[in-house]
Amino acid sequence: MSDEGDITRLGAVDIAQRIRGRKIGAAEVLDAHLAAIARHNPAVNAVCTLAAEQAMEAARGIDAAIARGEDPGPLAGVPVGIKDVTLTAGIRTSFGSRLYADFVPREDAEVVARLKAAGAIIVGKTNTPEFAAGANTVNAVFGATRNPWDLRLSASGSTGGGAAALACGMIALAEGTDFGGSLRTPAAFCGVVGLRTTAGLVPQHPSALPWHDQSVEGPMARNAADCALMLDSMTGLSVKSPLSCVAPWSSAHAIVAATESLAGVRLAWCPDIAGIGVDPEIERVCRAAADGLAQAGATVEHVSFDLSDGREAFLALRAEAMVGTHWDRLDKLEQINANLAGNIRAGLEVGIRDIAAAERKRAAVWHRWRALFEKFDLLLAPTTPVPPFPVEQNYPDEVNGRKLESYVDWIAPTFLVSLATLPAASVPAGLTAGGLPVGLQIVGPRFAEPRILAAAKMVERMRPIGWPPERRL
Repeated sequence: MSDEGDITRLGAVDIAQRIRGRKIGAAEVLDAHLAAIARHNPAVNAVCTLAAEQAMEAARGIDAAIARGEDPGPLAGVPVGIKDVTLTAGIRTSFGSRLYADFVPREDAEVVARLKAAGAIIVGKTNTPEFAAGANTVNAVFGATRNPWDLRLSASGSTGGGAAALACGMIALAEGTDFGGSLRTPAAFCGVVGLRTTAGLVPQHPSALPWHDQSVEGPMARNAADCALMLDSMTGLSVKSPLSCVAPWSSAHAIVAATESLAGVRLAWCPDIAGIGVDPEIERVCRAAADGLAQAGATVEHVSFDLSDGREAFLALRAEAMVGTHWDRLDKLEQINANLAGNIRAGLEVGIRDIAAAERKRAAVWHRWRALFEKFDLLLAPTTPVPPFPVEQNYPDEVNGRKLESYVDWIAPTFLVSLATLPAASVPAGLTAGGLPVGLQIVGPRFAEPRILAAAKMVERMRPIGWPPERRL
């Protein structure tokens, strides 16, 4: 196989199997993806720093290892993009900020080291809003990332570069982070799978706030099986991360690969867990996908599940995290974007009573989730309440004609999951009448990642969306 289009449309599982089986070389796979980057990135702007030379050296090393009869790992030769807030040795890591526009780390973040040890090829860095703070991927260093399904629209954020690069075949896997929905909302807008992981499952080092449990690392891929394969290489106990824990399964990918039905799985469907409303077309597509899982053997029940009273608690705890994360930059706020600087300044005004009240509310929200999962295995809901919006727009200010209370209110359906530190994935559930992807959010209790991804696999099987039309790229 030598055609770029064919190679870049292979999934990570297929790529690794073919490379290990000597049906294709890692260098050939990389060449195809570099060609896709050259073709699509000028318009999409998803890969902000390309590391072609380092990647080719690593790919040739994979090929040499295989020639010696060695197993290079489960991600053998798979091209991966790393979010531009995650440290990569010898590859610029700008955080989307002019403060770090030329910063080149000397060491890899632990998650990057783990991916490399599994045989992954780090192609480069994917674009993010400044310091990953925002749900539209745009910054003053590299500009805006555009949605491959319609270049006029946002890829969302903050892992927007990773989602957009995946959607048009520039990479086969993407690493990302998720605080309020940063893996899930871009996955929804770009038609890929993004997984928010259980706190502690993927070690975070280095981290300014190592005990912070709402921001996590996670995988992103074009399908659930690839996402599970990447997850297996990211997890594992680490002495460098105080929240680090061991997964209660040996291989998420093995579980997902073996799943052929959802017999006995109890699913709850709720269209609006945040109480902010939802676009009627988004609700229709997601409801059809949820109800369709009955064909895979699941029981699906429509429920009322309202977490809207947790929105202010999340905002207070987010404000606390903003100040802690940027503690060393409090005297440089005039050098970062006004939106982020304003958030940090607002965070400085949050008092101890606000934080204490937020933690009490978070506890109440957690117990509501816990009670739900005593009756159901998973909850299904729209990932976002709106379809992709214009890339020039910072954020949507209304949902279905209803004005939102804050600029982050539109991501409440995802951040109310983060508030309880639960795992969740966004999987493509179908397309709007205008041909744009719609994401279905699948939420589970702690360590439910394999079951979440198994359900996502069934959604993909029943409601495939294909690739972005070439005419739009």
